[in-house]
Amino acid sequence: MSEATVDEDQATQLRGKAVDELIASGDIVSKPVETVMRQVRRHAFVPEATLEAAYDAISAVVTKRNDDGGSISSVSAPQIQAMMLEQADIQPGMRVLEIGSGGLNAAYLAELVGEGGEVTTVDIDPDIVARAQRLLTANGYPQVRVVLADAAGGVPQHAPYDRILVTAGAWDIPPAWFEQLAEDGRLVVPLRIRNLTRSIGFQRNGSRLDSTSSRICGFVPMQGKEEHDGQALLVTGTEEIRLWFEDGLPENPSLLDNAVRTPRAEVWTGVTVGRTEVLDTLQMYLATALDHFCTMSVNPDLDTGLVAPSNKWFSLAAVDGPDFGYLTVRRTSDENQVEYGAHALGPSAPAFAQLLAQHVQTWAAEHRGGPGPRFTVHPAGTADDQLPKAPLRRVIDKKHCRVTLSWNTAATATGGQGILHQHTTQV
Repeated sequence: MSEATVDEDQATQLRGKAVDELIASGDIVSKPVETVMRQVRRHAFVPEATLEAAYDAISAVVTKRNDDGGSISSVSAPQIQAMMLEQADIQPGMRVLEIGSGGLNAAYLAELVGEGGEVTTVDIDPDIVARAQRLLTANGYPQVRVVLADAAGGVPQHAPYDRILVTAGAWDIPPAWFEQLAEDGRLVVPLRIRNLTRSIGFQRNGSRLDSTSSRICGFVPMQGKEEHDGQALLVTGTEEIRLWFEDGLPENPSLLDNAVRTPRAEVWTGVTVGRTEVLDTLQMYLATALDHFCTMSVNPDLDTGLVAPSNKWFSLAAVDGPDFGYLTVRRTSDENQVEYGAHALGPSAPAFAQLLAQHVQTWAAEHRGGPGPRFTVHPAGTADDQLPKAPLRRVIDKKHCRVTLSWNTAATATGGQGILHQHTTQV
């Protein structure tokens, strides 16, 4: 799409329609975010897309791919951009750092901070930096600083920042981001936690970060010094069934060698959900409660039917010694509802399937529809007694920090006997 072929009336109409959809969905809740998203010409920052694609409220536009065809840079969907702008709560006159450039989001930020504010955007890819600089200048935002650097180090020469927005998937929080954040500043980051990504708004509170909001999302992962790859466990010795762990494999993964030679156990929970219900709190609850939580995928070309997940590409799963299990769903008499169940394989498969089912039931009884966990971030090396206390928590140690997930509940399912008790663990 070239500027010469753009129908500006159609673009304005499509832009307004997208914003109206985001207001209706609750992704836009403030007047400033609504105003800038109606004002900024999104299509001018994604010239490779049609007008319809540019203004699809829930779709990103890929701007660069690797040699294998995978996306390594994109302009996020309007829904994601609106969501993160609302989490950031940008005010006029603020100094903002954007980590991960594209041009469009920096334009939104420039409008929100106004003439008295400053926006710096940084990216490790020279192609992306050149593209962002060109588009920002061409569309009236020459005041935005566009910096070529590994964003793990931030941009110290313009710090401190009232807000830092990270627009790439991050596994860790580098010290520079914390150090360059103003004392009362806010960091919004798509943080990977046990292979689940959440856009989390963090408020700085002395030497720690406290979450103010959390929203499910997906992002292209960071490149450079802070790249992080998880580890795969192939339970059949082939690529048929892959268990993916973000924070290291179980201590003795060879215990699973014979799991697939046992009959598959199946337990149904009685917990039904709507086909379109957002289940981000269920995912996070299991990631908190299960010691060796992971995700499972099945290669459809190698699938022999050993496992039967409802989603072959992404299923919530866990390992317990010689056993592994995962969640699945089945149809109910109501075509708009499905029921959750658990499958497990291994010598103690019936008990492990029962445990997984019990966790789903506990989530449904105590947390469904709730706000989810609180997230706190402390520097690596912080003593356990300095971390938040909660009846149910999970401490995740990363290279630079310790992330704590805390739930306000007095009970959680554990063990194969259906007993409920306090549960505090760390990885």
